[in-house]
Amino acid sequence: MPQVEAEIAGIDRQREDERLAALDSTGILDTPPEPSYDAIVRLAAEYFQADSATIAFADESRVWMKSCWGQMVRELPRKNSIFDLVLAEDGPVVVPEISRHPQCDALLPRLRQLGMASFASVPVRCSDKRILGILTIFRNKPSQKMQAEAIRNLEGLADMVSSQLELRRLRKVLKGNGHGPRHSRTAATAGENWPNGADLHHALDRGQFVLYYQPEVDLATRRIVGLEALIRWSHPERGLIPPMDFIPLAEENGLILPIGDWGLAEACGQIQRWCHEDPRHVSLRVCVNLSARQFLREGLADHVEALLVEAGISSRQLGLEMTESSLIPNLHPALEVLGSLRRLGVSLLMDDFGTGYSSLNYLHSFPFDVLKIDRSFVGRMTEGDQPLQIVRTIIELARVMGMDVVAEGIETLEQYRLLREMKCRYGQGFLFARPMSAEAVTQLLRLPGRVLPDPELCEAVCA
Repeated sequence: MPQVEAEIAGIDRQREDERLAALDSTGILDTPPEPSYDAIVRLAAEYFQADSATIAFADESRVWMKSCWGQMVRELPRKNSIFDLVLAEDGPVVVPEISRHPQCDALLPRLRQLGMASFASVPVRCSDKRILGILTIFRNKPSQKMQAEAIRNLEGLADMVSSQLELRRLRKVLKGNGHGPRHSRTAATAGENWPNGADLHHALDRGQFVLYYQPEVDLATRRIVGLEALIRWSHPERGLIPPMDFIPLAEENGLILPIGDWGLAEACGQIQRWCHEDPRHVSLRVCVNLSARQFLREGLADHVEALLVEAGISSRQLGLEMTESSLIPNLHPALEVLGSLRRLGVSLLMDDFGTGYSSLNYLHSFPFDVLKIDRSFVGRMTEGDQPLQIVRTIIELARVMGMDVVAEGIETLEQYRLLREMKCRYGQGFLFARPMSAEAVTQLLRLPGRVLPDPELCEAVCA
């Protein structure tokens, strides 16, 4: 990046150098297009009914367009740019009519050439709040000044850009430190080369796999509204084996398909048993995680439908959870599979939302009903404004797109209170209940109204 004098009079040189260093740490400038940024500008343009929208980052002399919707622009001079207006204000800038701007002759000449008459722009900040770029929407006609709530919504989308930047920066740091993907099995099991394929075959044949269930609750009422099914291996000698110690091996050798089939069938059978005990449990939804190989298998919807018929349960009682990794490699087949499952009537959940570059692009394209906010974001909510804003933005984005949200990994009362304040409707985590056997869940479901004890009251009693 060339070292030139700042173009704006009165700029703090030290602050600008620190800003440029933060920008460089992201590695964002002059990089290939990325679906997540394209999804954000498209959402911004459609939500605000704008004629054009851009995400841009500025070095010392240029404003680089990371993503454009509508008018396609690669770069612009920084001098007399919207970025400098936002930087000077250290916050949003709204110009309802460019021709009446007091500095219209000196500022924004390129916008007038493009026929833009009004715009609203908000800063994109890094983790230490320095402004690295802007998210801007444009209109070809003058417009009324945006209300405060609309500006906050636009800032929420800009915070999603910030979260993508932070993920990029962290990946760059990890790559620079030589940290590659870690092996998923523990050192102890890896050291003794256990388990192997024969062990998994044996476990499947002997019925050693079991499903544990973690309740999903309505955060306002603490009522159990659903359960996530989580596989465990009940080994006669080694005890209860967590999934990360055997699922990766099952995926490698293809056993994930019969194991996954068993899990789906067992979950459907358990739903039927709970409903038989109490018909009011028909409102429960049990969610099962699908691996990439399960999701892309031919005839998945037919297989699921057969299991539902065999168990005598409704499709609305079953949810299927998928992560980005199960969608990325084969987008068109994935669309077809999701469409067939949607027609069947089962709920579709995107698991671990927010952890990948392309979540927004898939979210916009695919018919998901529920977003599950990854536990890493929930766990960091109390560490500062940016992690909190990421969660708030995901909740708002889901609301705009008509989706429900489940916050994963709720472990503290503070997280619980913050999520309720942000109008997050559903959640799960150790604060309410750990994953437990079907028998233990049965006892929970017998609570009056399926309402769990108030964790705030429990804390007060324990204190």
